[in-house]
Amino acid sequence: MFETPGTVLRAAEQVRDAGYRRWDCITPFPIHGIDKAMGIGRSRVPRISLCGGITGFCTGMSMIWFMDKFDYPLTVGGKPFFSPLFAFPVSYELTILFTAFATIGGMFVLNGLPMHYHPVLNYENIKRGTDDQFFIVIERADPRFNPENTKALLERIGGKEITELEA
Repeated sequence: MFETPGTVLRAAEQVRDAGYRRWDCITPFPIHGIDKAMGIGRSRVPRISLCGGITGFCTGMSMIWFMDKFDYPLTVGGKPFFSPLFAFPVSYELTILFTAFATIGGMFVLNGLPMHYHPVLNYENIKRGTDDQFFIVIERADPRFNPENTKALLERIGGKEITELEA
């Protein structure tokens, strides 16, 4: 447990520099620079969203082309069987739909959701992480985790209340 945003920010930098990979900060409000202090890079969700959008656009164009060319070829007023101008509204809507689905699906997969349980929720003071305290949680599954070394690190960087939680 840490008491100020500045202390948790500096502590996050030191935990990152110590080589831990499976850890997180719980804060009652966003802290500017915490992502960089934790060593978190840019999200991959925008790339997934772009792939979803391109897939939706291509699906719309292909669907209209197939329908106009093979499924129901109907010449109306001398118009061609396929024109991107006529296929654009459907492609536009499918672009938006596929982008939305890809974004939500990408966030769920990359964030490991749904996570119905986490041992940190058993800690009686974790509610203060939504009010006035700041926490750093290092998971036991981290390759560098050693109970004694991890506790010594957290004490050295200013942790006020260090508790080991059972899974």
